Amino acid sequence: MKLYDENMPAPNPRRVRMFLAEKGLTVPTVRVQLGKGEHKSPSHIARNALGQVPVLELDDGSTLSESVSICRYIEALHPEPPLFGRTPKEIGTIDMWIRRVEMQVMVPLGAVWVNCHPATEAYMKAMGVKRFPDYGEQNRARAFNRLEWLDSQMEGDFIAGDFSAADIVALSIVDFGAFIDIPIPPGARRLRAWHERVSKRRSAKA
Repeated sequence: MKLYDENMPAPNPRRVRMFLAEKGLTVPTVRVQLGKGEHKSPSHIARNALGQVPVLELDDGSTLSESVSICRYIEALHPEPPLFGRTPKEIGTIDMWIRRVEMQVMVPLGAVWVNCHPATEAYMKAMGVKRFPDYGEQNRARAFNRLEWLDSQMEGDFIAGDFSAADIVALSIVDFGAFIDIPIPPGARRLRAWHERVSKRRSAKA
């Protein structure tokens, strides 16, 4: 296998690196530099028609895209330790929380990044993508609100029971938020404690 990857702060490739680290696995990587537009090159489009990373190239030359789908594939090959749950309830709960943190937190963060963050201005212009700064700023407030909501839902040490893929996805999103100046709100004490706890894991450095 081979992983087409990008360095931090890209959140989605980081999820796969963390997942592999939790499994104790090492996969060769090829960096695809988003800032240089390498993800839109013909060679990469041939791997993923959406021009995104990560992409996992399998031994037969076929490819898998979407970070969570790649992690599910790895889990099927290497089920221990289980990061998507064992019982039907665990599996459903973890899947629910992955979906929630992606849709409720990552979506507004992405809108800020694309529409009003200074780091993307030149790139979006070069790609011919129109930005909507007012929309981006509206989503900044929503992102803070959704982080506060996530804090209100925290009940234990981890997002969905034991440490799982939900924590990996959430950490990649929360850290990306901090990178674009949307940190954990000061009053979100449970979320902050969770972040400190998960950030101490060896896989968080992947």
